[in-house]
Amino acid sequence: MAVFTPVSDKDAQALLTQYNLGSLVSLQGISAGIENTNYFLDTTQGRYVLTIFEVLTHQQLPFYIELMHHLAQHSVPVPEPQTQRNGERLTTLHGKPCAIVSRLRGRHESDPGVTHCRLAGATLAQAHLAGRDFMLQQPNLRSLPWWQEVIPKVLPFLSAQQAALIQAELATQTRFFASAEHAALPSGPAHCDLFRDNVLFDGDHEHPSMGGFIDFYFAGCDAWLFDVAVAVNDWCIHRADGSWQPELLQAWLHAYAQVRPFTPEEKQAWPLMLRAAAMRFWVSRLYDFYRPREAETLQPHDPSHFERVLQARIQAGAPQLP
Repeated sequence: MAVFTPVSDKDAQALLTQYNLGSLVSLQGISAGIENTNYFLDTTQGRYVLTIFEVLTHQQLPFYIELMHHLAQHSVPVPEPQTQRNGERLTTLHGKPCAIVSRLRGRHESDPGVTHCRLAGATLAQAHLAGRDFMLQQPNLRSLPWWQEVIPKVLPFLSAQQAALIQAELATQTRFFASAEHAALPSGPAHCDLFRDNVLFDGDHEHPSMGGFIDFYFAGCDAWLFDVAVAVNDWCIHRADGSWQPELLQAWLHAYAQVRPFTPEEKQAWPLMLRAAAMRFWVSRLYDFYRPREAETLQPHDPSHFERVLQARIQAGAPQLP
């Protein structure tokens, strides 16, 4: 379990006195995730998730917390941060910032089909449009400046071939991000981490319904196309080699475009943005694997997966956007 900060029942009971959420029924650590400490928190009034933030600061967190609140108020299915008796939605536990959010129904789908992809694509487009009038600003903290900072720290662990690939792609992305082409892309609040394990579905595999998007703590203001690229690089591929599953990709992109049509600038930038999305997660997984933080139990993801995805995007290009 990725628990950086242990929480006892007594801790949870004390925390709940700041809210009108009833009394503690149960507290259970969540094994998924490597960035924050998460617990399922059940009370006499409902089911919630308690998150303790291990990296993000009090100054950074209002963007994430208020974005979820904003999206929930616009009927986008996301965990809704609970408001304390003092009117705040962010508090402190063991000296670290924390929040309690509503727990959504459903579970993630490890083997999504066409219907799952349609639901996820349409909901992401709805979230992008709902975020247009969100007033807070914060950049995607795992974007190009972070890659430039982290790659030198992992280079000593890479083979000569891997080092050449990652440095060449960093140069390509540095030029792309500085271009007028990139500046013209529609942008705003974006999830930036919409993997299949961050989307919940209710119902069964053949007849799913949208449960909601979770884990917004990598969100930031970025090109919406980056958000789409991150998602389809996980949802619509053969995991063995990163190649596309065309039926899933078409379903995902067409469902998104029916809600928010892609612009000509986005269609032009699509191949490079798919590579950027693969690069982002190759870099972060390398960093988590070779420079891990201490925790009770920590299982970082395999970095080589997104190395293969990046190579596939470079070699095979990208199908056109609808």
